[in-house]
Amino acid sequence: MISTISSAHALSIPQSFEKLATSSILAKPGIIVFDPATQTEIYSDLADVPRAPASVLKLISAAAAITAYGSEKVFQTSISATDDPSIFILQGELDPWITTSSKDAEKFGRALSTKLISAVMKAGNGYPDLTVQYNGVFEADITSLKAFYGKKIKFKKISKPPIVEGQESRELAKITSPTLREILEFTLLWSDNTLADRLARNAALKMGYSRDDSGLNLAFKETLNSLDVDSKGLNVFDGSGLSHGNRVSVKTIAELLLKIRTEPSLQAIYDGLPVAGKTGTLKKRFKKYGTAAKGLVKAKTGWINTSVTLAGYVEAKDSEYVFVVIANHIKPTERSRAEARKVIDKMLATIAKPLEIA
Repeated sequence: MISTISSAHALSIPQSFEKLATSSILAKPGIIVFDPATQTEIYSDLADVPRAPASVLKLISAAAAITAYGSEKVFQTSISATDDPSIFILQGELDPWITTSSKDAEKFGRALSTKLISAVMKAGNGYPDLTVQYNGVFEADITSLKAFYGKKIKFKKISKPPIVEGQESRELAKITSPTLREILEFTLLWSDNTLADRLARNAALKMGYSRDDSGLNLAFKETLNSLDVDSKGLNVFDGSGLSHGNRVSVKTIAELLLKIRTEPSLQAIYDGLPVAGKTGTLKKRFKKYGTAAKGLVKAKTGWINTSVTLAGYVEAKDSEYVFVVIANHIKPTERSRAEARKVIDKMLATIAKPLEIA
């Protein structure tokens, strides 16, 4: 049942909003519109039902990463020589920002891991069999390096860099990532699945849990509980939102969005959200449908085959409201998903209002 809570709100929900919210296209979604000023739900429908959130889940991943590391954390990766001229040590902190793609490095300012290996090649000149022992580097990145260098270099995983009395290691090169705040802003703006999943699992490890799905659930629940956010019904299988098995309620996401606006430590999450019709994954939306909300919605997008989601903030004159929409019973076609996005955009346009300047 739809519950509209009446109070002395600056915002009232028009009938056009309710008509769109109950559209057959959205197929009984979970929806909340919340007033932070009065701490009340202005509109709520099926808010407690756990649903597949798609990339809206990245909001929890981002909160977990900040909780674990702090927003100014940087990740370092170094390559060092040993007293054996054919063996080198690649030691990292599971930096999610590293890439072997020169295109990504140039376009997004990502750090090239090949620069580290170039230092090895230079230092190991004359030795045909070079071995790089590594720790704290993602296996996917090592696989990319193996593909890049072929048989020129052998890569061997170690549990820890060897520490031998009297043996000196010499650092040849080091890569330092941008701050976690900057990485998160990029991750949320462009909905980068790899970065979100890596950061979430890194956070789980930092909190003392495993990096598998079980540890991820524990880390997410600890994060939400520490923020006094209800985690009932939460169950996740990744940090990106791609899994169809992920479950979270719109109530949980709404409570987290409220904390993001009141906790200074979580400011990076708010800063990273796309703006309707202007930036990131919302750049092309609200231009044809729901145009009244262009520039007035700041939110995380999301979709998988049967889910279309949007969660964030909408401005109405001099106030900002939290909203969450998770429609997870959409027909699995691009046409149906496009229609669902259109309805959601129109729905937000019924309540978005620019600030009136006297």
